[in-house]
Amino acid sequence: MVGVKAKEIDGFKLWYSGVKRTTNGGGILVKSNLVEQVVDVKRKSDRILSIKLVVGSEVLNVVSIYGPQVGLDEEIKKLFWEDLDEVVQSIPQSEGLLIGGDFNGHGGSRGEGYETVHGGLGYGERNSGGVPILDFAVAYDISIVNSYFSKRDEHLITFKSRSARTQIDYFHIRANNRR
Repeated sequence: MVGVKAKEIDGFKLWYSGVKRTTNGGGILVKSNLVEQVVDVKRKSDRILSIKLVVGSEVLNVVSIYGPQVGLDEEIKKLFWEDLDEVVQSIPQSEGLLIGGDFNGHGGSRGEGYETVHGGLGYGERNSGGVPILDFAVAYDISIVNSYFSKRDEHLITFKSRSARTQIDYFHIRANNRR
């Protein structure tokens, strides 16, 4: 989808942002019974979109990201991480935080050197694109949640093509909410 819009789809509301039909872009889909709890929507870029929900006495910020691919220019990657830094820094520590999406990097199956944020139950080998994901998590004391649960490989793999099998989609929450 192209544009910066929201639309109703089969009992859900979709907020999305994208510049080109074939690249980047992302969105957040919210079930219709929760739409009234959405109090803010921010589109930081065509790669980062966030919503704030108030459910009862809890405030939850959901950030959807689409990280730059490994082959892209370093300046694009730097700008992405700077933008994500700004988004996270703008969210008070007292509010819940969930960051999810395609980070386009491999955090690896084990958490060597990143035990405080990686539960040791990921998939595959860490690559150069996975290091910024882990460094980001350490900087903000954010846990990579899907590395804390034992799953069969077919449930860890989030991208397949011919011979490639990888895990590039991750969910992050503040470490103090990991319980």
